[in-house]
Amino acid sequence: MAVEAAVINGFTPSEVESILGVLAANRDIAGNLLNLAITPDDIPTVAHLVTEDDTPVDNIYSEKQQRLLTEALYTSWQGPGEGRPFVAFANIGLYSSVHSQPQVPDVMLSLDVTLPDDIWEKRHRTYMIWEYAKPPEVVIEIVSNKIGAEDGAKLQRYAQIGVAYYVIHDPEHHLGEKTLRVYELRHTTYREMPNQAADSIWLPGVELGLTLWKGPFEDWPATWLRWCDQSGKPLLTGREVAVQEHQRAERLAAQLRALGIEPEV
Repeated sequence: MAVEAAVINGFTPSEVESILGVLAANRDIAGNLLNLAITPDDIPTVAHLVTEDDTPVDNIYSEKQQRLLTEALYTSWQGPGEGRPFVAFANIGLYSSVHSQPQVPDVMLSLDVTLPDDIWEKRHRTYMIWEYAKPPEVVIEIVSNKIGAEDGAKLQRYAQIGVAYYVIHDPEHHLGEKTLRVYELRHTTYREMPNQAADSIWLPGVELGLTLWKGPFEDWPATWLRWCDQSGKPLLTGREVAVQEHQRAERLAAQLRALGIEPEV
């Protein structure tokens, strides 16, 4: 559907951009894009969009929490199923339309997509829904004050965008007594999910859970939000995998020495 054809059919070029953004924001409808004769002229112009403004994260805990969530995915998770890729990002813009301001979730996870070949290109420097042809499945916001509107305007906006699961992690209880709240999209509105286990919630379709875990991350003890398997076991970071392998090697060496065999270093 070229822009010229759209104009003939009663749509202006700007209306075409809006329609394409809506289609891309709806996962069910997005598949129908394959049936359209999209030309380069139909791709929204993004030169005016701000993809980065160098605004720093608000505190050390949030920065560490973001890295813990993204790093563990790439270290210990193979995706939701065989041959199904994913991308995970921290603190980058989420654009649903060229005509609206982006959301900037602390963490987001999107399934069945891959990084573009050239991430330096303007339209690939952030998450533009029309480029990935779908919204992310999970968005996580880490609350650090009472003015972020995580349980208000942001919740409503992510529902409009079509994010399947919206997570609020409130370690200092700025918004209430709950440290972890997870919302599941039902049609066009969110419903809060109950905890299936102590401080853990499973996300159907994503094949991951989220759990509150007390312990040290990078030698700093705190309560952390972590991805987990269905039993509630957290996904390991690279450092944790290395420590686990080192301990395994030490146990094996001890067993060999007990048999009179000196292990090779």
